[in-house]
Amino acid sequence: MQAIINFVLELDKLKGVTRKTRPLGLDRQENSAEHSWQIALLASSLAPYAPEPVAIDHVVAMLLVHDIGEIDTGDTIVYAEGGWDERKAAELAAVKRIFGLLPEEQADHLLALWQEFEDGSTPEARFAHAADRAMPVLLNLANNGQSWRENGISYERVVKRIRPPIEAGCPALWAYLEDQLRVAQAQGLFGG
Repeated sequence: MQAIINFVLELDKLKGVTRKTRPLGLDRQENSAEHSWQIALLASSLAPYAPEPVAIDHVVAMLLVHDIGEIDTGDTIVYAEGGWDERKAAELAAVKRIFGLLPEEQADHLLALWQEFEDGSTPEARFAHAADRAMPVLLNLANNGQSWRENGISYERVVKRIRPPIEAGCPALWAYLEDQLRVAQAQGLFGG
């Protein structure tokens, strides 16, 4: 019992990891715990649009653990260019430390979920990636391009980074976002 309590209390630190996007109507950055919760609900809501059947509970479990490494590494804006191999190696070391607080069987299960998400080779992982990439876009669209403008992120950079995983994981979501992004470009909501 104590190991589980220690693990859950360690996870509380994810609430202190800030991201670049603001929650709607708030004058602060969202945190990674909020992001994980929101994309889990997004994926659950989008389940009927999955291009192939997915075990949505498995998708949600991946989304709940996918950013836990940020407790040690911090968040990197999804549109960052370069350095991803180093960031992912640091996140792997972090999740091994954090999951290692649990009994071995539970730690192994969570690490396998994290790795499946990272590998992106299952239908569930591809669908989870689509939700993960889509949520910052949806917030930016609703916030007049807030983090795109503040961080100098161009339309082309956004599309280059998010199109492949969203189109692969949830083509219907990409079709929706593609139109929304074109409108946002015409409205001048991008930086750079």
